[in-house]
Amino acid sequence: MPLVSTGELITAAATAGHGVAAFNVITLEHAEAIAAGAERAGLPAILQISENAVAFHGGRLGAVAAAATAVARAASVPLSLHLDHVESADLLRAAPVEGFSSVMFDASKLPYAENLKATAEAVRWGHDHGIWVEAELGAVGGKDGEPPRGAHAPGVRTDPPEAVVFVAETGVDALAVAVGSSHAMTARTAALDHTLIATLREAVSVPLVLHGSSGVPDDEIRRAVAAGMVKINVGTALNSAFTAAVRDHLTAHPTAVDPRKYLAPAREAMTGTVAGFLRVIGA
Repeated sequence: MPLVSTGELITAAATAGHGVAAFNVITLEHAEAIAAGAERAGLPAILQISENAVAFHGGRLGAVAAAATAVARAASVPLSLHLDHVESADLLRAAPVEGFSSVMFDASKLPYAENLKATAEAVRWGHDHGIWVEAELGAVGGKDGEPPRGAHAPGVRTDPPEAVVFVAETGVDALAVAVGSSHAMTARTAALDHTLIATLREAVSVPLVLHGSSGVPDDEIRRAVAAGMVKINVGTALNSAFTAAVRDHLTAHPTAVDPRKYLAPAREAMTGTVAGFLRVIGA
């Protein structure tokens, strides 16, 4: 099936009143598991590669992007390719060259006015080059290198009046908002602010994005989608499944040296995780 654009998937999900899941790709096995999980669930998905993942691959985007693209094109369900948490201008400009239809430009660490200005510039460039652009307003914590900050700390959550101005003045295609989730959670204990989600949904005209969804229980995700969330990002849950399967295999087979023997169950564990999230998000 041809690779589709993220904008198409988001628009279709928003129109149908359900969500679409975006899963982080780090290795080839991640991409294969996302495609297999989407096929198992019979639902579309977004394969996203973060700036941190690009750094893991030596700062070279091309190879991991080509691998994810090849996997997506071979799938029997619609998949798109998204570049996530981009802070580097050079990486932003590489997106259309490497086949990405969308970018999450992240200037959320900056003060509000600087975030708005930088995002507006990124959106103008992106739209000139056919790129759908997501941005973040508020502080969805937990990313590598950030100081610890609670998801419910004062000043963390997205402010609806600011969001209205931010969307209008930047022209973003989607907005990632801080509503109680956090990146890199390994326990699914996050409690979302569903009143804030509904308020933001009414306030802004673009689809809302939930980052840090690995730590959000299924029922909370269902309520968030019902309240207006469309793109649901999942990363750490795949890594937890992957690592647990590798650890189990190596514990049971301490002399194993063939990586295929432990990467196969790790990929299958991620496939099941992907299918499970998709059935919750896309229902």
